[in-house]
Amino acid sequence: MTRKADFNADEWSTILEAPPIAGMIVIAAERGGTIRESLQMSAAYRDARQAAEELEEPELLEEIVESQPQIDPQEFASAEELNEKGLRRIGEAVSTLEAKATTDEVDAFRGFVLAVAERVAHAHKSGGILGFGGHEVSDREQEALDRIAAAMGTSE
Repeated sequence: MTRKADFNADEWSTILEAPPIAGMIVIAAERGGTIRESLQMSAAYRDARQAAEELEEPELLEEIVESQPQIDPQEFASAEELNEKGLRRIGEAVSTLEAKATTDEVDAFRGFVLAVAERVAHAHKSGGILGFGGHEVSDREQEALDRIAAAMGTSE
């Protein structure tokens, strides 16, 4: 069983940053809904904490969802930079976990990162008029979800 103590501070920081960076990538993919999307990111963490307590989730995932990531949104100057650097960091987080964690722990982490990103993508409909019609997940958001999944070495 892998724990936080198995990682140095930089590795742990990279792991903690991956889920919210995934959410930020989806938020940046489409205009509008930023507040709703941010709230859904927080809700994804809350739900993951509850699920970790109720289900037999890997202890490592419990430690990840209980920790508060420290991300400076100003760190990325543009959506392009967020995509480039953010996807690289998500990949680094998975690589770090693959080197030290069990397959189940890595899979649980990938699932959590995708859950955060998907929750954000579903938070705001786009293309409708006055809240009617539109798409729950826009093409740009879906492309962002696909890039996130690819960065983690999985398909959605």
